[in-house]
Amino acid sequence: MAEVETRRTPWYAGLNRNHRRVLYATFAGWAFDGYETQALVVVVAPALAQLLPADQRGSIGFYSGLAIGLTLLGWGIGGLVGGVLADYVGRRRVMLFAIVGYALFTGLTALSTSFEMLIAFRILTGIAMGSEWATGTVLLQETWPDRARAKGAGFMQSGFGFGTLLAALIWFLIQGSSPGAWRWMFVIGIAPAFLVLYIRRRLEESRRWQDAVAAEKQAHEKRTFTLHRLFADPVSRRRVLVLLVLSLGTIIGWYAVSAFLPQFAVPLARASGVAHPESWGALAVVFYNVGAILGYIASGFVADALGRRWLVAIIFGGSLVMTPITYLWWGGPVAFQVVALVNGAFTLGGFAWFAIYLPELFGSTVRSTATGFVFNATRLIAWIGPIVSGSLIATFGGVSRAALYMGTAYLLGLVMLPFLHETKDEPLPP
Repeated sequence: MAEVETRRTPWYAGLNRNHRRVLYATFAGWAFDGYETQALVVVVAPALAQLLPADQRGSIGFYSGLAIGLTLLGWGIGGLVGGVLADYVGRRRVMLFAIVGYALFTGLTALSTSFEMLIAFRILTGIAMGSEWATGTVLLQETWPDRARAKGAGFMQSGFGFGTLLAALIWFLIQGSSPGAWRWMFVIGIAPAFLVLYIRRRLEESRRWQDAVAAEKQAHEKRTFTLHRLFADPVSRRRVLVLLVLSLGTIIGWYAVSAFLPQFAVPLARASGVAHPESWGALAVVFYNVGAILGYIASGFVADALGRRWLVAIIFGGSLVMTPITYLWWGGPVAFQVVALVNGAFTLGGFAWFAIYLPELFGSTVRSTATGFVFNATRLIAWIGPIVSGSLIATFGGVSRAALYMGTAYLLGLVMLPFLHETKDEPLPP
């Protein structure tokens, strides 16, 4: 009878003010990460048109990829470092410093007077952004009750989609208003600094993490380096290696869509004879991000209804199917926006599996380290993607073929399915 009552109880029953505060703070932090990421993507070309010497402006594509790639490299480094630190000094403290850091360095990016200055600030911004995600994700998972954790993680992850959508819309409105319009995108990026005031006053540290660390001290156990502990334990090591393959497939496959979508949408609109074909590329990005938001939110419900392995299967299977549908599209630019939306639900919205699944596989004293490592280690490989994307188009003979070849990375996720541990209905490890 108790089991029936549990099933009838709404998933949100029992969520209190503290739970909501954690969601608000982590959602906002991740939304600003999304804004910063998309802001650089949309303004890098006009920014470099001003900052590069005249004789180098013919290579804007290469320098744009370099700027984005080095930001991702910083993100990977920051994620690894921040994840480890959060297991030693706390989730809340690391998240505070990370948000202050990327707000500061984003604002300073607006003052860039050279390509080198822009790159330096973007690497520092990336380091700070990378430190924020794992700490916020783990804080939410350790704070929320078991029956609501997956859905809470999905809602939190949707913040990234809202952030990228906001950046795309703001740039859509201000682009062309002045030669220095790109600087205002980074000025707006200072806003996250005010979130720190909210976190300092309203957000509590993870009690679960504090209790786990206190138990270790009481037992007089020597705390070995968290990353070493992950790989020394056979079960954790196996899980990390399997998850790294999933992570690599997710990120490489995402490049097959995010990097090439505008480059495919604009020629498609031009061939259809519509007015202002360039705007259709920006519109496709907007629809793509709307789809991502829907995918993020839906993921928590799918994970609780069907299980984590089924969630991963749907994400990777749907992404594998949607990539050829997108880049072999035979219809017009209007219908293509729907395709972009559905694609975004799988290929970007599918990133929700990181937030939902990773923290459920590891104990509290290494949870942030493991989550940050899996989410960010593959970025130390994937950061070269934006730099070589132009070469890929030339090598594979066009945008469509390049995207199709890269999209096969989603097969990695399907191959790993038998090796995934199902955590549905399991409590969070102590």
